[in-house]
Amino acid sequence: MYGLRRFGIKLGLETIQAMLDGLGSPHRGFQAIHIAGTNGKGSVAAYLSAIIQSAGYATGLYTSPHLTRFNERIRVNGQDIQDEDVVNAYQAAAQSADTAREPTFFELTTAMAFYIFAQKGVQWAIIETGMGGRLDATNVIMPAISVITNISREHQQYLGNDIAQIAYEKAGIIKPDTPVVIGAMAAPANAVIQDVAQSCHAPLYRSGIDFHARRHADGGFDYIGINNQWRHLNLNLIGEHQFHNAGLALAACDVLVSRGLNVNQTAVADGLRHTRWPGRLEQISSQPPVLLDGAHNLAAAQVLRAYLRAHLSHRSLILVIGILDDKPYLKILDTLLPLASRVIITQAQIDRAVPAEKLGRQARMRHACVDIFPRVADAVAHALEIAGAQDVICIAGSLYVVGEARAMLASGPEQAGHAIQP
Repeated sequence: MYGLRRFGIKLGLETIQAMLDGLGSPHRGFQAIHIAGTNGKGSVAAYLSAIIQSAGYATGLYTSPHLTRFNERIRVNGQDIQDEDVVNAYQAAAQSADTAREPTFFELTTAMAFYIFAQKGVQWAIIETGMGGRLDATNVIMPAISVITNISREHQQYLGNDIAQIAYEKAGIIKPDTPVVIGAMAAPANAVIQDVAQSCHAPLYRSGIDFHARRHADGGFDYIGINNQWRHLNLNLIGEHQFHNAGLALAACDVLVSRGLNVNQTAVADGLRHTRWPGRLEQISSQPPVLLDGAHNLAAAQVLRAYLRAHLSHRSLILVIGILDDKPYLKILDTLLPLASRVIITQAQIDRAVPAEKLGRQARMRHACVDIFPRVADAVAHALEIAGAQDVICIAGSLYVVGEARAMLASGPEQAGHAIQP
């Protein structure tokens, strides 16, 4: 499957539709919630999956990328699928249709997810787009509701050069007469989405206008919504942005309750309290504190900066960072490096990673204390070795870096390698 990556990203629905036809249209066997957006998709999907599962429904969750194991991409009732499920779904999907071209990795994975959900008797599937929306392989579903979290510049070579063009691509998940929940976003994106929703006769619900997540001084919050109010709620995920993400998830539930979904206050509270979303402001160690956050684009890096300033400014920060070459890596460095006392540059084992030496040269133009370790395991081991009692380690810049770091820390630190000297 990983060999299919060499065919690159090919936007369009013909191949995935042919594969699903060959599988007997498994995507028509469950209700779906479709989620697009630049950031927050995964958190919103995780909240929805946990809430709907808490309400007693069989749930499926399809997200990307994975951090350490492929199985993380496809979850049923809160659990990663088994290796046997991967093999069976691969064999079924790979043989499902004689398509005009070989499917991409994401097309094959999407077909596998839908096949597994149908096989496992999933009632509600929460589906995250891979990229964009209009021509994304997931856009063959007819969801009960669509959610668009936010929009900023990303994947411009595929989605367009300005916010309005990107918004149009993401608005492609809006379906006729199907409700849409959207987050707060810039005026050009908001205008495009409203136009598409209106043309589709799709009811539109906007964060901060049609529904609100109002925080309490004690850290909890109330959801004041379209048809329901759910109060005295608490989150397991950390970061101010998670109140916004939770509000979007609750708005989707709120709309669906009016259409027959049986979700009550107890299911909402239990789901939010038990939601986990690894690699996003995740603390996995306390001695020393180690914080993992993908922060894989500029908007996410800005969210991480705000969290570090608000909650960890009293500690000395060791920043371990590697970034992919299709991201604005110089702006991400400018956003995060000023917060760090020491910087360790690294590189994920993926062909899209900015080479550690190249990223390190730029980092040394911006910071006085920079080490370079091309392997993530070595970079993390070095950070653990030099961390003092008042230090906190933050590993960021790419979900691939975070995934490698998480796997390394789960198995025990490897012996540190050799840094590249100035």
